[in-house]
Amino acid sequence: MREKYLNAFRSYCTGHLDKHKANIENILQNGVGVADHPDIIETIGVEVGNVAKYDEMLQMLDKHFK
Repeated sequence: MREKYLNAFRSYCTGHLDKHKANIENILQNGVGVADHPDIIETIGVEVGNVAKYDEMLQMLDKHFK
């Protein structure tokens, strides 16, 4: 059961990483403001913060629960 939980959490983090990276790529490729987010730089900052959060969670998972 332990491995199932660890794998599920890894998938959860990886999915969120992929989502936030895709959001950043979309902003960078399209270069147009999104109606809800007129400040593109701030929006990229929020997305990068989310990438860092989930990346760190994966690192801590590997460091403490391998």
